[in-house]
Order: sequence, then C-alpha cells, then structure tokens
Amino acid sequence: EVGSWMGYLQMGYVQGLHPVPDKEVIAMYDGCHVPLENMSDFYGKSSHGHTMKQFMDIFSLPEMNLLCCVNDYFMKHNIDYEPVHLYKDVKAAIGDVHVKGIMYRAVEADMENYISYGEQTHAVLKKLYEDGKKMFLITNSPFDFVDRGMNYIVGKDWRDLFDIVIVQADKPGFFNDRRKPFRRVTDKGVLHWDRIHKLEKGKIYKQGNLYEFLRLTGWRGSKVLYFGDHIYSDLADLTLKHGWRTGAIIPELRKEIKIMNTEQYVHLMTWLQGLTGLIEHMQVGGDPASQSVVQEWIKEREAMRSQTKDIFNSQFGSLFRTYHNPTYFSRRLSRFADIYMASLSCLLNYDFQHTFFPRRTPLQHESPFWPEQTSAGALKMPFIPHRTTTEE
Repeated sequence: EVGSWMGYLQMGYVQGLHPVPDKEVIAMYDGCHVPLENMSDFYGKSSHGHTMKQFMDIFSLPEMNLLCCVNDYFMKHNIDYEPVHLYKDVKAAIGDVHVKGIMYRAVEADMENYISYGEQTHAVLKKLYEDGKKMFLITNSPFDFVDRGMNYIVGKDWRDLFDIVIVQADKPGFFNDRRKPFRRVTDKGVLHWDRIHKLEKGKIYKQGNLYEFLRLTGWRGSKVLYFGDHIYSDLADLTLKHGWRTGAIIPELRKEIKIMNTEQYVHLMTWLQGLTGLIEHMQVGGDPASQSVVQEWIKEREAMRSQTKDIFNSQFGSLFRTYHNPTYFSRRLSRFADIYMASLSCLLNYDFQHTFFPRRTPLQHESPFWPEQTSAGALKMPFIPHRTTTEE
C-alpha cells in the first residue's frame, strides 16, 4: 500500500500477501518521500519508465490480487524473478481476459453474482428523462453485453431512456482521437457501411470520437454533465479540454460516510481536533510540569491519528485521506470532478433545479466563518460538490 499526499508514503506496505516492516519500506525509498518523477504524470499514466502505478478502477481489484498471489508464490518457493516482467505479464493476462471476451461471457452466465442490481437506477434515469434531459451512454463494452447488463439493472425499456447509445468507444481514446468515425451496428452485431450524418435515438453506434459527437449533437460546454467511475479515462479530458461538467461515481463513499456517522468516529475526530488545538497553543514555554502534559498529549494524538486511519481499514485507511491530509487520489478527484457521489441514485434526493455550491474551505491563513460540523447528521451528504480552479 502506498497512501500518498504530495509524494509522501503512508506506512502499511504489503509485499505478496504479507506486511513489510516500516524500516524496510523506509530503506527501500530512502525515507518517506517519493520524488515527483517516480509518480505517474498528470493523467495517471506511467510515462517515465519505472514509475508508481496507480490502480484506479474496478479492474484493479483482480489485477492487484493476482499480483500479490503470484508474488507470494515466487517468494515462498525462492524463485528469482524480475518484478517488471511480473507486472507486465499480469497486466497482459488481465487485458486478454477483457479483450477476448472471457470476462463478458463469465458475467453474462451469472448476472446475479457479478452485477449489483440497483433498484433505483431506473427511477433516476426515468426522472431525468421526464424532466426533459437529453441522455447519452458512451461505453467501451460491446452492445450485447451492455444490453444484457442494462436489462438486468434498469429494465427492458432502458433504450427508450437514452437519446444516443455508443458502444466499443475505446475511451479514453474516444475523447482525443479525431480519426475514428462512428459506425452503426444492429442489435445482432451487423455493421452498416453508411456514413453517419446524425446520431439518432433508437440506433446503436460504435467507435467514433468526441469531436464528431460534438459536431453532430451540438452538446457543448458546462450544460453537459458527464458521469464516470474513472477520473482519468472518463473525466480528465472532458473537464480540461472540453469544459463539460463531470460527476465521479465512487461506490466506496457509501461505506466511508456510514463510518463517519458513527458515534465512535465523531467522538474521535472531535477530541483529535481539540487536542491538536491544545498542543498548538501550549507547545512552547511553560513550566516543566506543563510541558510534561503536552508531551503526553502529543503521544495521545499520535495514537489517535492511527485510530482515524484504522477505523476505515486497518491496512489501507481511508480512500480519501492519509491521516489528516487528502490522498493523491482525493486530490486528483477534486481536480477532475465537479461533484462526486456513491451512486447515480443520489440525485433522487434533489430537485433538478438545485444548485450545488462548492464549500469554502478556509485557507491556512484564514479563520473559519462557521464552526465545524461535528454532529452525525451533518455528515449525511449523498454526494459532494467540489471544484478547484488551480493545479497544485
């Protein structure tokens, strides 16, 4: 595990299936700081050779698990291996399962085990449709897989709710490559040869590119809100290059907010903030007895910092924070997503004329204009508006 903020490591490293002592991690990285050139670039890609890989989507779960298991097998049997080769081979294996359709066939054969049925998905899509919103679907999956999945999740009328359906889009290339034209495909997978002059409701299109999509629809700028679950492949280019509003779907948010609403967490954070304030004001000067108390407070605060991490996950902590600071993922999310939520169904809690204003978080030299919310009920936001205008 690498929990990073501004290039710093959060301890709790795992090699194979076993934890690595903090001393070894510190020796490996010559401390807790990771040089910027060792981290993935602005878009999360590894463009400088041996950089840290960011695992960002649902496909990362089997990839990380396979990496750990193979790594552990080699270590147990004293097999000398090159880690770079292991990573590339595992990545290629995961890619084959996806590209060759093995994953699609396995999921289609056991929908209930692999797909979470969302009873509110149809409700939110229908509400958007009835409100007059133009809706479109852009996915990398083939139509037959999308159709079966949407029939299961939304219902047989799912295509009636969407004005445009694009499959096998090859995102994120879809957002940047101007060369690939749209091609119409039938429900049975038969490809048409005709040039596409307009994107029509009820028809299925494959490939294409965003520039052609914009030309054919005229849907541009901040009036478009695009939802995705991958901040690089789905959201980054749209917000930076095309000015669309972006919404990130983060399922882990539901569990984290549930934890944040517990009495244990609220008490922990309230006392941690209070204790930090006491230390800050009392750390210099005073008699020896007072300084002895401050040292005890410092020890208690360090123990509580670990508790705030462990309460989310004893090994990895929160997805959004490394102790007090935002994680690298959290900072990327804030950069590329206007809002984020656990599920699209969170929109059912709001009227579609509702405006979400970003919170004014005090800067380091500013004082807060209102007291921090510490009651459990204050944390029950189904999704969070966030917009930054400068890159760190």
